[in-house]
This record gives sequence, structure tokens and C-alpha cells, in this order.
Amino acid sequence: MGLGIVYVTAVRAGIPVLLYDRSKEQMTKGIALMDKLLEKDVKKGKIESSAAKEARDRVVLVDHTSDGIREMRDVDMCIEAASENFSLKAKLFANMAKELRPDAILASNTSSISITKIAAATVHEGENTASEAGKASASRVVGLHFFNPVPVMPLVELISGLQTSDETLERARSFAIACGKEVTVSKDVPGFVSNALLMPFLNEAIMCLEKGVATRDDIDKTLKLGMNHPMGPLTLADFIGLDTCLAIQRTLYEGTGDSKYRPSVLLERMVDAGWLGKKSGKGFYEY
Repeated sequence: MGLGIVYVTAVRAGIPVLLYDRSKEQMTKGIALMDKLLEKDVKKGKIESSAAKEARDRVVLVDHTSDGIREMRDVDMCIEAASENFSLKAKLFANMAKELRPDAILASNTSSISITKIAAATVHEGENTASEAGKASASRVVGLHFFNPVPVMPLVELISGLQTSDETLERARSFAIACGKEVTVSKDVPGFVSNALLMPFLNEAIMCLEKGVATRDDIDKTLKLGMNHPMGPLTLADFIGLDTCLAIQRTLYEGTGDSKYRPSVLLERMVDAGWLGKKSGKGFYEY
């Protein structure tokens, strides 16, 4: 996901990008994928080879052994694309608020976690959240939810926390449009619009399989042929990642207290087994 955001930023928006991950392997894999995508676009005539080279040159890898966030202290915007884990995101945003310029936008690619809650983590220790400094820090946090695969999917979901300023929201919208995206806006509720609708649907499909209502193939075929969906819900869950589906479903359940969002036991067990879908080689299907 992070590499996809880097790609549309460098290629479509024409903006220089710093790419940082704690894992050197992940950065190496990511930049190799970008090179592959650029090569494919050149072969298809979507982009000139000179433009592809310029886009690639806009991307700079931050040394994984360094304090990566500190190395990005002069950026205009920092987009976090870490796992759906609030504790991890809170730590990252606290560090971002400390190290980056005070006018830099702090954006999260979260697909379900409260932007208001993330923004509160940017208020420095010992500072009052209602103080001018506290409000200023939190006001630059916004949700920029890209969809996978980012170079292909045309949408960005824009989410404003309670503290997000109008200026931050409009700057974030302008950035998404520059990346060639259509923009929708959601209130800061669990799952926003996209996953508040999608994840319960996927969870119900998994429960159908768990209860033996239908086979895996028949569940997917019913939605593909009967509802004209491009892929079945179990295939889609595999492509998203079952661990991600579970994390979002738990956010919905815990954030609302509504039993209709209770994660499927089968989903939990598959994640326990390490069967995470396409990325692990096995989920509801084998890859």
C-alpha cells in the first residue's frame, strides 16, 4: 500500500517523495515493484521513458538504520501506512509531531481507526489538549484512505477528526486530486464509509462458510454471477489480507459495541493459523 502511494505521488502528482520503512527488505521490495510498474507503463505507452526516469528519480530511500522520521523533518506532508494497530500509529504520530515542521500535514492511511484518537496522540506530553499548542498540533492530522492497488483504484476517502482544521482538510484534498484521485468525505466513525459497509459483508460471507450454508466456491460464485461483483467476497478477503479484515472488524465491534460486528470465529482461527490470504500463500484459496 505504501509503495502505491509513493507511485501516484511521484508519477501523477510529480512530487518528490522520501520513502521510509524500518525494514530494508520491505523498502527494497517496494522500490523494485515501482521499477516494474514504471517499466510496464512505458511498454504500454502510458508514459514516456524519460518521464518514468524523472518519476523514479523523485523517490529517495531514507536509510533504514537512521531515525527515519527525523530525516523527513522538512517535508510538507507525511503519510503513515503502517499496520492497523492503534498503539503503533499513536507512537508514530507522536514522533511525527515532535520531529516534523509544525505546518506539515500528518496523514494516516488507516482504513478504520479513529482519526480523532490518532490526532490526540500528537499533543506533546505535559501539554493540554485544549491549549493553543495542543489544538494546533492535532489540527494538522487527517485521514487519507487510499485503496489497493493504489495506482489502479481511483478513490481516496478523506476523513476529518474532531480537531482537523479546514485548511488541513483542503490541503489533503488538493494532494489527493493531484495524485489523480476522486475524493469522498466521511465522518470519523468506525470503518468510515468504505469499511463500515464492506467488512460486515465480508464477515457475513465468512460466517456463511463457517456455518456450512454454502461452499467457498458457491458463496463467491453467487456474488459474482448473481450480483455482478468482479470477485467473490472470500477472494476479496484473501486479497485484502485476513489479518487486516480481522483488525478492521474488531475496530468496528469495539468502537460500536454492536454485536452485529462480531468477527467470525473462522476468521479469527485462520489468522491464528497464519493463513492470511494471498500475501501468505494461503487463505480461503491457495496462491
